Amino acid sequence: MAATLPAPSPSLGLRLRYGALALPLAFVALPLYLQWPAHAAQAWGLPLATLGGLLLLVRLGDAVVDPWLGRRADALWAHSWQAAWGLAAAGCLAIACGFAGLLLVPQGVRDHMPALWAWLGAALLLTSLGTSAAQVVHQSWPARSAGGSAAEQAQWVGAREALALLGVLAASAMPALAGWPATAGVLAALLVLGCGLLLGVVASPGTGGAAGPRLAGPAGPGARPWAAPALGRLLALVLLNGLAAAWPATLVVWYLTDVIEATASQQAGLLALYFAAAAVGVPLWARGVARWGLWRCWLAGMLMSVLGFAGAGSLGAGAWLPFAFIAAACGLALGADLVAPPALLASLLRQGNAPGHAEGAWFGWLAAVNKLALAMAAGLALPLVDLLGYRPGLRDAQALYALAVAYAWLPCALKLAAAALLWRWRGRLAAP
Repeated sequence: MAATLPAPSPSLGLRLRYGALALPLAFVALPLYLQWPAHAAQAWGLPLATLGGLLLLVRLGDAVVDPWLGRRADALWAHSWQAAWGLAAAGCLAIACGFAGLLLVPQGVRDHMPALWAWLGAALLLTSLGTSAAQVVHQSWPARSAGGSAAEQAQWVGAREALALLGVLAASAMPALAGWPATAGVLAALLVLGCGLLLGVVASPGTGGAAGPRLAGPAGPGARPWAAPALGRLLALVLLNGLAAAWPATLVVWYLTDVIEATASQQAGLLALYFAAAAVGVPLWARGVARWGLWRCWLAGMLMSVLGFAGAGSLGAGAWLPFAFIAAACGLALGADLVAPPALLASLLRQGNAPGHAEGAWFGWLAAVNKLALAMAAGLALPLVDLLGYRPGLRDAQALYALAVAYAWLPCALKLAAAALLWRWRGRLAAP
């Protein structure tokens, strides 16, 4: 058993250096799932429906692999912190290579459609698996560090998620402003920078990184959610709450285009406002944890999101300014969703809920459930609005009303259900 060192309250500089890797890890996600399909369709004449199916298949496969990657990370943590961070570095290398492969397709491959699909599928898989490997080590490290209250865990998570949101903002503009080759180059540079900044943090004796993991040995039965009730409850909450968040994200482009009738520049500004407000909200919620606790902050964020978002169902053409206030309020509320679940997971681990101290495995399950929520939103929201009669570009009043209801009020119902579950289970998720 390794010695446990007391962990001081992390300084802002230390937290930012730890969170730096989250910027490129989030940077790759937005272009990959929202912008690259349009580029691939235009550059190589590929159908969007098939590209969407390929992305969904890769995402579901990636979600299945996440728990295994978490267990692998635990085995490496038990060996040494260098071995665990080696997995993250290998993941970063895979991201850089896979993302470049999505853009730099050899002419011989482009000339044969089966070869092109195989190439793109392999590049997508390499990018996604690399992201998962790097994220599971990066996200589980604060829980592996020696000591730390729930408030201190929230500070680590807050720094990571704030920088991740900056990565999303940068990624939303980079392909249009600088082109795809420059985007790939910036991503590779940010990955190298993030790994370099991390090295000084995790090797610092004051953070517990150099001391190694708190307990060596393989993950125990607590690595499986069905064997750890606390984990199962938290994952159910994350799935329901994540579905409530991913549902409107799936429909937002059509809502802004056909209901609000916002221009392309207005849409870009509204989305940027949403993510910028979330970046502001993350440190505020992280500070609030010290005063009110994790589950209270998460519940407050859920209710704030419902209060802010419910009005979106009654907006109409030209109402981009009222929607800007909704976007800002919901962005601030999103900060609680980003801070609370991983910090609660770390706190539950510290309460002894996982025999074997399976930090990596637990964070692997958290990543898998988040990806499942995204996949479920795409698989349920789009068929539903189609069933309700909505077609892109259609100006029929009934169809637009159905889209607005599906976009705004159904997610509010899901969010309220998640809030009710959180209230019911608050005593079983309580963290000091």
